[in-house]
Amino acid sequence: MIKKVLVICVSFVLIATLFSCKKKEEKPVPQAPIQPFPQAPAPMQTPQIPMQPQQVPMQLSLQAPMPKMPAIKTKVVVPESVKGKWSAVRLIVTDKLTNSSKEYTVNLNSNFKIPNSNLKVHVGEFLPDFRMQGGTLTSVSNTPNNPAVEVRVFEGDKQIFPSPGKQWGWLFAKMPNVHPLRHPKYNINLKEGIAKKG
Repeated sequence: MIKKVLVICVSFVLIATLFSCKKKEEKPVPQAPIQPFPQAPAPMQTPQIPMQPQQVPMQLSLQAPMPKMPAIKTKVVVPESVKGKWSAVRLIVTDKLTNSSKEYTVNLNSNFKIPNSNLKVHVGEFLPDFRMQGGTLTSVSNTPNNPAVEVRVFEGDKQIFPSPGKQWGWLFAKMPNVHPLRHPKYNINLKEGIAKKG
């Protein structure tokens, strides 16, 4: 057993040594094209001053901003196996200032005003086993493996969640930190879906 561990450790050291030696032998990539006539004056012959990332030409910058990708149009599809099987959701509203939480049961496709605040939550569809397949948001089963609910949150008359231009935000029961509501005073989380009786 000790021999096997020793052989593995020695193997890792040898591999690490080989890779570190190769890196030392690699030649640096030139930053500017080589001038064919060195005697001709050129601005690149002046002493090189290290450039800040924002000064580096685009083709050399490793920190160039990513181009803005067009938003994917999404649609919510509630499959027949889920449709009409859920009546409400249980939301947990946490007041960050007092560190107190309260549970509220909110019917699907309805509005709910958070008491003692100017926040209103519009609850949409509930998907018990949320999946995103291309631009389609759906549930792959009626089992609550990945419960999610679509919501819109308004402060007064202004929509604050999701960001302007988006129709719905999603709250996930098992992953509350994925796309959460960012509000200075309140957190709103999905606890669970409530199945329709009967």
